[in-house]
Amino acid sequence: MSQQIDTGTAAEDPVFPTIREVDAGAPVRWIGRGIRDFRACPVPSLFYGFCFAAMGLIVTMVFEHAYAYTAAMTSGFLLLGPFLAMGLYEISRQHEQGQACALLPTFTVWRRNAGNIGIFAVVLGVIFLVWARASLVIFALFYTNELPNLSGLLSQLVTLENLEFLLVYFSVGLMFACIVFAASVISVPLMLDRDQDAITSMLASIAALARNPGAMLVWASIIVVLTLIGFLSFHLGLVVVMPVVGHASWHAYRDLVAPAADASPPAPTR
Repeated sequence: MSQQIDTGTAAEDPVFPTIREVDAGAPVRWIGRGIRDFRACPVPSLFYGFCFAAMGLIVTMVFEHAYAYTAAMTSGFLLLGPFLAMGLYEISRQHEQGQACALLPTFTVWRRNAGNIGIFAVVLGVIFLVWARASLVIFALFYTNELPNLSGLLSQLVTLENLEFLLVYFSVGLMFACIVFAASVISVPLMLDRDQDAITSMLASIAALARNPGAMLVWASIIVVLTLIGFLSFHLGLVVVMPVVGHASWHAYRDLVAPAADASPPAPTR
């Protein structure tokens, strides 16, 4: 009787996802699939695109004359991107399964694994708050001129004024971005698709990065370039860029994580 109970318990234990290796060209294919999903489901995709663009525009308008806050909020917007893109993951999943691309179900997709998604959201929120505070401290310590408006700061970036500030700001920002990227490459799709717990999902995401450093470097570079294009177009480019990146992230998850049937069984309990 005790043997049967142990076996049943082991069978119910969550299986750590099997991470696959992909080539450095895989991110380009993910973007191609993301564009395909965008074209197949334009209405719900554009809804999320306009939401991202509206958020960016509101942040810029509110903090036009306090750019230290705008920089922190905009960077935080990027840090929280994986959580905000859940609806786009669901749209890609619908299209993948041949279902109609419905917008309304994406609003409640988080309910599938609410507890663990909530934990992940708290983790990202804490990272964002720390980064926002660090951003203000860096401005206070290293920004030597009077805080400019948005156009003034952009001109200083182009002319490389306050070089020490730029180096420190972007170095610290890169550190936070790397932490978030490592923990979120596949974590949210994994939690939505398999009801995986938050800790295992983040560890699997880190494992995907460790096993595919070349592909992940290319993927991160593509995300940064596309996002910069979106911001430099006064956030209007985000209407298309963010949905494509969100859809592509779902396909990244599909390539990086083996199907559940292929995952290695858990070690037997002794």
